Amino acid sequence: MTDTALRICPLCEATCGLTLTLADGRVTGARGDRDDVFSAGFICPKGASFAELDNDPDRLATPLVRRDGVLTEATWDEAFAAVADGLGGVLAQHGGGAVGVYLGNPNAHTVAGGLYTPLVVRALGTRQVFSASTLDQMPKHVALGLMFGSPVAFTVPDLDRTDYLVVIGANPLVSNGSVTTAPDFPGKLRALRKRGGRLVVIDPARTRTAEIADRHLAPRPGTDAALLLGVVHALFDEALVDLGPVAEHVDGLEQVRALADDFAPEVVADHCGVAASEIRVLARELAAAPSAAVYGRIGTSTVEFGTLGSWLVDVVNILTGNLDRPGGVMFPLAPTAPAPRPPKPGRGFRTGRWHSRVSGYPEALSELPAAALAEEIETPGEGQIKAIVTIAGNPVLSAPDGDRLDRALASVDFMLSVDPYLNETTRHADVILPPPPPSASPHFDLALNALAVRNNARYSPPVLPRADRPDEAEILARIVLILSGVGADGDPALVDDQVIAATLAKETADPDSPVAGRDVDELTAMLAEGPGYERRLDLMLRLGAYGDAFGARPDGLTLAALKAAPHGIDLGPLRPRLAEVLRTPSGRIELAPDQLVADTARLREAVTSTPAAMVLIGRRHLRSNNSWMHNLPALAGGTNRCTLRIHPDDAAEIGVTDTARVKGPGGELVVPVELDDGMRRGVTSLPHGWGHDRAGTGQQVAAAEPGVNVNQLNDGTTLDPLSGTAVLNGIPVLVEPVG
Repeated sequence: MTDTALRICPLCEATCGLTLTLADGRVTGARGDRDDVFSAGFICPKGASFAELDNDPDRLATPLVRRDGVLTEATWDEAFAAVADGLGGVLAQHGGGAVGVYLGNPNAHTVAGGLYTPLVVRALGTRQVFSASTLDQMPKHVALGLMFGSPVAFTVPDLDRTDYLVVIGANPLVSNGSVTTAPDFPGKLRALRKRGGRLVVIDPARTRTAEIADRHLAPRPGTDAALLLGVVHALFDEALVDLGPVAEHVDGLEQVRALADDFAPEVVADHCGVAASEIRVLARELAAAPSAAVYGRIGTSTVEFGTLGSWLVDVVNILTGNLDRPGGVMFPLAPTAPAPRPPKPGRGFRTGRWHSRVSGYPEALSELPAAALAEEIETPGEGQIKAIVTIAGNPVLSAPDGDRLDRALASVDFMLSVDPYLNETTRHADVILPPPPPSASPHFDLALNALAVRNNARYSPPVLPRADRPDEAEILARIVLILSGVGADGDPALVDDQVIAATLAKETADPDSPVAGRDVDELTAMLAEGPGYERRLDLMLRLGAYGDAFGARPDGLTLAALKAAPHGIDLGPLRPRLAEVLRTPSGRIELAPDQLVADTARLREAVTSTPAAMVLIGRRHLRSNNSWMHNLPALAGGTNRCTLRIHPDDAAEIGVTDTARVKGPGGELVVPVELDDGMRRGVTSLPHGWGHDRAGTGQQVAAAEPGVNVNQLNDGTTLDPLSGTAVLNGIPVLVEPVG
């Protein structure tokens, strides 16, 4: 018998609604849900492969425990006992600070990753926390924190209403959007053009997005910050600055003007490889457009000046009057965001509250650079990492110098991985606890709703719940119980009950809370019945900006209301809300934070330096998402290949044809060549997430077409100093013929 069920796709940031086909207790197909309030039926190849991912025979179904050096299948009781024994021994001898935690980006796509990973870190009491953020978007967090006082006050382009969109360092036709949650990004760009709007793409490669743009600027990689400062200079120089209604909230305007004096378009043009006239035209068109939005992504982030570039994206948006206005860049209001409080100054944001033990890297957003993980394991002394916990991560492929990290992980006293695959990282684990497939898991976008281009709320309960194994929330809750001294046999509901009690005690004591002064027990009894994660989600929704405030607003949002609306609830377009967002000590936008102003001296020096002859950038594939989607036959073909893209003239000059040797600071690779006249001269490209050629892994399809690990070219010593983010784009390389 065939049936259908609705589900939000967890495979990328677009969060599209799916209609799944079910037969014989398994998912057999997926199509777009035309009635989904957010995605309206859009689906990409990744979403269409949901059934294949869900049924992947290489997904682990039972825990693995290392016995006599070999990972073998074990019962759940045996596995949790091994966790208690292994972690307990390290904690007893060295303390929680000797345990490192690595969190991969799939945690942003799961309820368990959003709700329970912070509890694991807190139970350990460790500061040795690493994640994919310092391989990705951390510069944006730092820039937002310094400007607005909140590192999660994301500005996203109002795609449905803008008249002029600048995309810099992003390829949303392939990525489906990133740090901007927007189903059917291609359709939104077509709609922009249809209503008479314009699209400008700034990228060293003529990407699929660049191909449809009205204008494509191809700067030298890593020069985005200088180019944007050239735009800022032109805006001041040509009297085009107009902050609009936010002017009364901005400090530091004159400092930014003075800062831009040294970065005239005519000064930065040679460094960027973009004509001064093009930079000035860009500034004029941004200022003249009825509304405009500058959207920067990983190409502006994972570079030498990632935090400066991320900051300058919003400086340009502010100077042109396009912050917090329809058609510009706006602040989404997620359904689990706390109910707005009266505007008031906040504590602000700072980094460097502690530093890494070996290289002294400053903390950012309670994390240390992922590039520092290997040295923190290898280097003896007080605070050395003796055990590691990885949750949904594969840093051997995603972090710089994976060979070094590979060796380091093999040396720890104990390693625990919560992961569905035996991959290049988890093969070192002493215990692997596999969560069930997506169809057996709930879905609510705790993180990505805060990046949505239209406010919405959607929830997917498990489609095919599994009674024979714990879900990911229970797995992580039991780890918390072990770390807290209760033991794995304790009731996982204790973890959720404690969070609920603490949250309600704080809320009822807050005079500005929608439940101020009310009885905690009464509110607790009103929460939805069901698993702990649903009770916590109900709590967050009721206390949120659209919530029912536990009955005080009867038409407000609850989990029951979401369940009654399986296609989701549309909460309307983005609206101006700057006053709700600002949390700087001054209560104003700090346009020129001291740390960013100081770092421009480094940029000033770079503008006059001699560029490398050949530099390397990454690229996205429509059929891929980092390292964890290369094991599906449906996604393994077509253009989803690990090749070195290079301009034909560069290839001829170097003498490479079918295959090339690429040498970087961290090593060398031999890789197939793909000629592409859309590449800027002097720039070559490799996709990330490949390199599935290590022994002892369990992903057969990926291993058959392993590709090469681009991050092995990177020794991990070059970081953006303000965010600790590894420089993954614009690294100098030598390309030469094989042999």
